[in-house]
Amino acid sequence: MSEMPPSDSSSHDTPTSSATDSISIKEKIGYGLGDTASNLYWKLFEYFQLLFYTDVFGISAASAGTMFFVTKIWDAVNDPLVGFISDRTKTAWGRFRPYLIWMSIPFAVTGMLTFYTPDFSPTGKLVYAYITYTLVFMAYTAINIPYGALMGVISSNSLERTSVSTFRFVLAFFGGLIVQKFTEPLIKFFGKSGTVMVDGVATDVINQQAGFFWTVVCYALAAIVLFTITFLTTKERVLPDPKQKSTFRRDVADLLRNRPWIVLLFVGLFQILAGWTRGTATVYYFKYFLDAEFGNFLVAGTIASIAGMFFTKQLVKIFGNKMLLILVMFVNSVCMAGFYMLSKEQISAMYTLHIIGSFITGPMPILLWAMYADVADYSEWLNHRRATGLVFAAATFSQKLGSALGAAVPGWTLATIGFVPPVEKQIEGTVTMVAQVQSPETINGIIVMMSVLPGAFLFCACIAMVFYDISPQLMARIETELLARKAKK
Repeated sequence: MSEMPPSDSSSHDTPTSSATDSISIKEKIGYGLGDTASNLYWKLFEYFQLLFYTDVFGISAASAGTMFFVTKIWDAVNDPLVGFISDRTKTAWGRFRPYLIWMSIPFAVTGMLTFYTPDFSPTGKLVYAYITYTLVFMAYTAINIPYGALMGVISSNSLERTSVSTFRFVLAFFGGLIVQKFTEPLIKFFGKSGTVMVDGVATDVINQQAGFFWTVVCYALAAIVLFTITFLTTKERVLPDPKQKSTFRRDVADLLRNRPWIVLLFVGLFQILAGWTRGTATVYYFKYFLDAEFGNFLVAGTIASIAGMFFTKQLVKIFGNKMLLILVMFVNSVCMAGFYMLSKEQISAMYTLHIIGSFITGPMPILLWAMYADVADYSEWLNHRRATGLVFAAATFSQKLGSALGAAVPGWTLATIGFVPPVEKQIEGTVTMVAQVQSPETINGIIVMMSVLPGAFLFCACIAMVFYDISPQLMARIETELLARKAKK
């Protein structure tokens, strides 16, 4: 049960808004473009990172899986520190917006380095992978925690924030669409190094190492431009009390007694774990089980998700945030698990299940991130101190821990089921990686990664969500009382 706040007569009362809560369409689009930028990298990591390491870069699936997991230990410290620091940043542009400019170039450069293949020994490559993967996610933290927290201060109105969240995730999914549709063609375009005859057919020779690197360079430059647009078009309106004083230990203690925050931490963890496991497995499922390209499959799901997002407002009115989130996650978990029953020939059924599940879960990211903004208000209401950055650090940390496990689990699973990685072969002076035939046991393991595993993880998110206890009535009370405190000040 939610804890009641102390009396409004506390000397730590905090103003919550310094301007009107109405947000223009231009600002909502500008804010959303920041997640388009983030998704140019996030979806690249989700779908291609493990494949790049095993099939292009040249390290084992088990080593890559362990690296994904180990590098997140630093994030356990890094994420709350960035949230704490951004909460205390004071500039003429606000607390969170400046990070969109300060960190966009480091984020871009570390992403390029992560997808660069140096001419090192196997041990040297593994060390290089550890360093670059750690650096790129440090940069991701430094730009995305402030970016996420910006939504918590762009308005003090819960419904308006849900609207902003809708724009954010529609545009985020467009970033995903770009990655899904254009990554493979761009790799072929930038990596093409010649043509050979195979069984009388002219076949392009693709240097995937060069193809991946220059593709990521394009995404990195686009991300810099998009983050700059977000910086220029947004405004911070919800301001903390300038006299507010707190310590890192006290802020963390506040979070640990904030039950809704803890619930969302686990919901986000399982939801990202499910999505990342499914996304990573999809590449191997299509390459080794179906022997087909997967771009159109991913694009179909993303378009369905975008369509589903537009029903969020109406569905929230019917079911409420909590019940709607439970329903959409449960239905999608069933759709995911259903893939285990499908044979190689049932392509139409695969697309049908994928489109239905994606459409149903369209509202899911909108609801989850709008709830984090609500939890930031709840924390201020309860503790009379605002720590938006630290609250959103939990969201980013659950994302990264979920993605680490979501990439590590397939990596470890591939090693366990006997996955045989591609071997190097030189064709007309170009070194390329040639895929090997996998055993039936390995193929079955890949199918499990595509179906049962992510379905089970998403079902765990449903169970965790049952314990979330901020109702619409409580949220309305919180908004009213925070505004009353501002008026009193």
